Parts: sequence; C-alpha cells; structure tokens
Amino acid sequence: MRWKLVGLFFLSAFLAVITCLSLAIVAIVLYEYNWLPVRGVIKFLNDQVGPIPTMIIVGLILFVFYVIALSFRHIRYLEEIGQAVQMLSTGQLDYRIPIRTKDEMGKLAENINIMSARLKSSMEEERQAVLAKQELVTNVSHDLRTPLTSIKGYLQYIHENRYKDEVELMYYADIAYQKTLRLERMVNDLFEYTRFAYGQTRLNLSRIDLRELLGQLCAELRLMAEEAGMELALDGPDEHVMIKADGDKLVRVFENLIANAVRYGRDGRRVDLTVRSSGDKAEVRVINYGEPIPQKELPHIFDRFHRVDKSRSADTGGTGLGLAIARNIVELHQGTISAESDEAQTCFTVRLPLWNGEDGQTGTGQ
Repeated sequence: MRWKLVGLFFLSAFLAVITCLSLAIVAIVLYEYNWLPVRGVIKFLNDQVGPIPTMIIVGLILFVFYVIALSFRHIRYLEEIGQAVQMLSTGQLDYRIPIRTKDEMGKLAENINIMSARLKSSMEEERQAVLAKQELVTNVSHDLRTPLTSIKGYLQYIHENRYKDEVELMYYADIAYQKTLRLERMVNDLFEYTRFAYGQTRLNLSRIDLRELLGQLCAELRLMAEEAGMELALDGPDEHVMIKADGDKLVRVFENLIANAVRYGRDGRRVDLTVRSSGDKAEVRVINYGEPIPQKELPHIFDRFHRVDKSRSADTGGTGLGLAIARNIVELHQGTISAESDEAQTCFTVRLPLWNGEDGQTGTGQ
C-alpha cells in the first residue's frame, strides 16, 4: 500500500508538471496570436504575480486535483469498509464487504469478513451452549424428579406406619432402595457425561488386544443375555487385533452397546459381535435382530437424553446418556461410532485406530 501511495504521489506530480507545461505552451501560442481574453489574463498574471510563481501555483492546484482524482476510488472503498465495520459493531454480522482489489485494502476487507464470520460462529456456538445447558438442567430436573417422588412417597408410607405387616414394610423399603440405586446411576452417568463433554477426562492408554477384551466381556455378560432368553456370540480373527486404548473406558462403551442390544433386541433372540481389522482401523460391530430403530431417530441416537421410545422412562430404558458417553469415549480415542438399522438388523459399528507398533498415543485426554 505504501508503494502505491508513493507511486500515486509521483504520478500526480508528473501529470501536474506535464499539464502545467502544456498550459504554458497553449498560453504562449494564444498570446502570440493576440487572443484578447487570454492575452489580458496572461499580462495581469505576469505583471502582478510573475511567471514562475504563477506556474508554481497552477502546478500545486493541478497536483492536488490529480491526487484526489486518482485516489477517489480508494477513498470511496475505504469509506465503504468503514461503514461495514460500523454495521458489524451494531451486530449485523451477516454483512460481507465486497473484495474489489487484491492489494492491502482488499486483504483488509477479506480479513474483516473472516473476522465477522468467526464472530458470528462463536456467538452461535455460545448461544447453542447456553441452550444446551438449559436443556441439560431441564432434562436432569425431570429425570431426577421421578425417582425422588417415588422414594419420598414410599418413605412417607413407612414414616406414617401405613403398612399392614413387615412383609409390606420390606416391600416398600425395597422399592425405595431400588429407586435410590437408579438415582445413583443417573447421577453417576450425568457426572461422567459432563466430564467427557467438557474435556475433564484423561485416558490411561495401554496396548490392548481388542479380540481378547471382547471375549472376556462376552463371558461376563453371557449370563445376563441367557436370563433374557438371548444368545451372545463373538466372531473374530485368529490373529490379535491390537489397539492403544483405555481398557476400562472401552469396556464401558461395549457394555452399553451389548446391554442395549439385549434390552431392545429380545425379539431376535441373538446378539452377534464381530471384530476385525480394516485397513488401519479396528472395527467392532454389535448386531441385534429385534425391532428396528426408526430412520428419523438414527441421526439423534447419540444425543444426550435421547430415547428412541419416548414413552420409555429410566425405569424401562436407560438414563439417555449411555450412547452419548460411548460416543465421547470413542472420539477421545480418535475413533468413530455409528448406527444402522433396518427390518433385518440393528448394527452399531465402532472403529478405532490400530496400534502401529509405536509407543505414541493414538488418543489423548483433556
């Protein structure tokens, strides 16, 4: 920009000199031809001012004229940028300055556009964060109120001696205890979710054979599946499928996926787990053959407090945080989790980076 200003200065001076000399030549010619209007003016200036001061004054006037004329476009563009900045300061963040030049002023306009876009995005993210917090408080309040109301009711029965015998007393006490356990589970899930969501979780990474981890988990959960009248089967390769991960947190992910498959896929009588290597990823699929998830629900399946069956409470379903926690854990490991469902089967797929033989971390905590 500074070189452009220097060039503008010299160009204006050059044009002023050329124009001044041209006017002087024209004046001399007209004077020689005795053109009376010009002859009188020239004689007056020559006698009263002098030829050299007259040339200097005319040259300065021409110089100023050329400077204004040549910089007029830039001045107008600068005014346009100033007006745009004023509009942005009033909150009109959708306005964009046209990029008319490729010099510093064009870059300034482009940077202001980028700044306004980022500012708008930041304000939108902040607005979404506020809405998310409000939604979180609303959902938590709603989900906590139900078990608290039940606990209060049954304890009130006990406190007021509104039971027939010890059997009924124990029945009321057991219900209150079960409600307390559910309340504890909800609070623990909420606490764990907020830790993941706000980056307060650190991964304890170690080399893990994913096939072996899933085999042990299936052995532990097989009794639960059998009690639900279902079969739990694992299919994997003979070779190891090594990843670098936090084993405890991955167990939480697959426990949740298997428990959901058992809970909601009972009509299929079977849950299949497959593990394999695919390129540089380890891929685990948890498949059940029960009632499909509606297609409109699939994009929201990993949202917090989302339940496919809106009539499900935390008694018949979960807290609505399990899949949201699972997604956060998988993403902390630089992996992905997805869901597909049709009339034949419902499949949850987890992809994690394979261990490359180095001790470097494949995923980091906050």
